[in-house]
Amino acid sequence: MQTTFPRLLMKHAAERPDAPAMREKEYGIWQAHSWSSMATLVEQITCGLHLAGLTRNAHMVVIGANRPRLYATMLAAQSLGAIPIPLYQDAVGAECVFPITNADVRLAMVEDQEQVDKLLEIRDRCPDLGTLIYDNPRGLRNYAEPGLRSLDALIEAGRSFAQSQPGFFAAQLALGQPEDVAAMFFTSGTTGNPKGVVHTHSTLIDRAQAGAEFDKLSAQEEVLAYLPPAWIGQNIFSYAQWLCCGYVVNCPEDVSTVTIDLKEVGPTYYFAPPRVFEGLLTSVMIRMEDAGRIKRSLFSFFMDVAKRVGPERMNGQPIGALQNLLYLLGDLMVYGPLRNNLGFSRVRVAYTAGEAIGPDLFTFYRSIGINLKQLYGSTETAVFVCLQPDDQARADTVGVPIRGVEIKVADNGEILVKSAGLLKEYYKNPAATAEVLTADGWYHTSDAGFIDSHGHLKIIDRVKDVGRIQGGANDGAMFAPKYVENKLKFFPFIKEAVAYGDGREKVCVMLNIDFDAAGNWAERRNLPYAGYTDLAQKPEVYQLIKECVEKVNADLSADALLAGSQVSRFLVLHKELDADDGELTRTNKVRRGFIADKYLPLVDALYLGKTAQFIETVVKFEDGRSGSVSATLKIEDANTFAAVKAAA
Repeated sequence: MQTTFPRLLMKHAAERPDAPAMREKEYGIWQAHSWSSMATLVEQITCGLHLAGLTRNAHMVVIGANRPRLYATMLAAQSLGAIPIPLYQDAVGAECVFPITNADVRLAMVEDQEQVDKLLEIRDRCPDLGTLIYDNPRGLRNYAEPGLRSLDALIEAGRSFAQSQPGFFAAQLALGQPEDVAAMFFTSGTTGNPKGVVHTHSTLIDRAQAGAEFDKLSAQEEVLAYLPPAWIGQNIFSYAQWLCCGYVVNCPEDVSTVTIDLKEVGPTYYFAPPRVFEGLLTSVMIRMEDAGRIKRSLFSFFMDVAKRVGPERMNGQPIGALQNLLYLLGDLMVYGPLRNNLGFSRVRVAYTAGEAIGPDLFTFYRSIGINLKQLYGSTETAVFVCLQPDDQARADTVGVPIRGVEIKVADNGEILVKSAGLLKEYYKNPAATAEVLTADGWYHTSDAGFIDSHGHLKIIDRVKDVGRIQGGANDGAMFAPKYVENKLKFFPFIKEAVAYGDGREKVCVMLNIDFDAAGNWAERRNLPYAGYTDLAQKPEVYQLIKECVEKVNADLSADALLAGSQVSRFLVLHKELDADDGELTRTNKVRRGFIADKYLPLVDALYLGKTAQFIETVVKFEDGRSGSVSATLKIEDANTFAAVKAAA
């Protein structure tokens, strides 16, 4: 589809002017914005940004949650031939300095006072940043900083300009070309400064359209946009595919109301990273623990049925009449009410991506009738590389290459991709660009995997993270930390896991408990605790976590490749891993190397056979203050199991 995002907007506005394009919830009430009203708003903001000095090929930072007026601002920037750069709204000011200075940003559009304060704080380090435009004026009445103005004022100025220059907007649209840069997304920067991934209208629209064709998406879909727009996954699902398909994007009122809004909207097309699905499952398990004995028994019985036959039923495979009858009864009594409670009653297609999902977690959702599938892609590939057909969704693969994609496996096991959705370049970083893009158009994903006998891609881990056990009984065995971590995180009591073992004779892990799930478990047993640190070190909690670890070890013992990755020792950290403390990326991926350096005394203690280790850690609070948390952490041994040899 050779077009641009603003032209797609105008196409929908011409063909379906009164149809809803977006909804947003404000003060508990859903308000709809039609395609024609969005087009008018984009024209006014385009003219306003022109008056504010935004020019073709210039960069503009956009910071905020999913809001129709922020989406309209990105479309307006693209209408002028400028390049929007969405940044994470929960990033601290210091994290915004490099993207702003690297891209020579002169103008920023932000959501509210919080984001204004953040940029004003770093303004002295961003000398080119002259204009700050804000959407929500609450709390900003007495601000008098130079260059600060409201979006309402910009829209009013743009409206007057549009009336005096009625052909300006159309002329700007006509100048835009599919190969023009449409947006830039900064990577998480786990090993240094983040890199600006440059995408054109052509690359983003091609992948959005290919994904839509694969899953037969139409204008009838309903989507809930609640993830950060700075994450390209959210951008593809709620922006690129929105404009390609013309469906309705719903914006929740606040992050705290997402669960309620999910039930009210009842999306038909849903996307979330594994952490969200983990959290939803944890909440279900907490409620069931508090339920009465009869309800718990029914839940347990029918979930056993679902686990046996649910996935096969979802994949269209035949099952026995009795099993089918039991499943239908379970759907009436358990699965249907559960889907409704989660807000998934109308979901036709649900995807998870960002990182690998635990196989048990994946199976749970498909077993209760939710068409959850995995996709494979990255920021550099405009997300869509592999998708799973509805009847071929498997926990251990990420699907088949979709239209326009070629895949090959290098000698070292690395996945190489050729696609129309590949990045144009890393901005101002030709060396990094040359590292990932070959002369003949192949992209180095840095992921290790292989194509199985069914044509599905199976990802093992990051190439740099896949290692080998050295020494001991498992000398030479493969070690894939992410695989181990995901199996541990299936348990509702474990929120995060960090596994180490490459070049060592055994695997050790550091864990975070899920405070809500473990707290609920403790309260039902009348176990008092004073907070996270206290609860995490309770002997009873350690025993609970040990049982989870040993169940994972039992599962791993049956895996011919990864039996050597069983966990020998573990500890529970005294604080939750946090992006503000640098331990997670803004997409909640573990920064394993950073954590190893930060908690080196703990890693050493695990491998030196110690039973306890004192640690003191500096933490950052939400208000910007710093403090410290200290504790003496217990270290526990876990039972491992002999590898189960497959029958000849």
